[in-house]
Amino acid sequence: MSIPVVDFGDYSLDKHDVTDERLQELSQMLGAAFTDFGFVFLKNTGITREEVENAMAVGLKFFLQPDDMKKPFSRGTFPVGPNHGWVSAEAERLNPLRPGDLKESFNISSLHPDIKWPLSVSNFEKTQVSFFQRCKELSLRVLRVLAQSVGVDPDVFLNAHKSIGTSKNGSALRCLYYSPVNSDKVKENQVRCGEHTDYGSLTLLFQSSEGLQVLTHSGEFISVPCIPDAVLVNIADLMQRWTSDQFVSVVSRERVVFLRSFLELHQCHRAFLFLTVTWKNIHLKKKESKIEVQTEVLRRGKELTCR
Repeated sequence: MSIPVVDFGDYSLDKHDVTDERLQELSQMLGAAFTDFGFVFLKNTGITREEVENAMAVGLKFFLQPDDMKKPFSRGTFPVGPNHGWVSAEAERLNPLRPGDLKESFNISSLHPDIKWPLSVSNFEKTQVSFFQRCKELSLRVLRVLAQSVGVDPDVFLNAHKSIGTSKNGSALRCLYYSPVNSDKVKENQVRCGEHTDYGSLTLLFQSSEGLQVLTHSGEFISVPCIPDAVLVNIADLMQRWTSDQFVSVVSRERVVFLRSFLELHQCHRAFLFLTVTWKNIHLKKKESKIEVQTEVLRRGKELTCR
């Protein structure tokens, strides 16, 4: 299994728009990738390596602080953004059969002016909000391409995601930190991130090094390469549901590898996830040569159960 690589340059964030001909070509390539693999690497998106590295560097400064400096920004302490904030190591367990995940995260889900940001890290708010907006714009462009691929008006997908960054929407930029760990401190069957599929419509992944594994059709996990200057995009559960399983939401995990009794974690691993979530549920039904569209507004949190 080799995840396809698609040049997104004709519709990069540096371009105002894309020609109809190129949009059709992109829709065919992404449609095939998401049907066969559920994943695709996008090159030349307009988001530069410098942007990613800068956002990761600022995030790392936050994570390297003592826990008592991070706790005031814990997830669940922001009424206007319940998913916003810091998540401590082992607090999440994406596979309930494993111990807690060996990762920390800072979730950015709301851009409400009442959100409190860390002041101990210079330019934290400015850098992370800017990267959030860039990921949002790229996600919307990918959604437009996917709408073309399944034969619906782009506004169907775009309108369902127009509230990203507000309290009505569950989309989140997750700044992830996988710290160096000694092998004798790792619990049995513990991994950096347990086996799971993503909720929502699609996910963007930026990573500093390899670590992600995906489940193949044959039931084996394979490692995903880290391609410089490329964004890994995967289909999430709601998009699979909307497309009646045409696009596939694939199980993934973040591995822990033992090497000569030590973990291959002599350096920290960093990543950004942009989880794109809708505030509407979409029902697509094929009727003769047309596709009928029905929508319903989702309550916050219902996107987690509409799988």
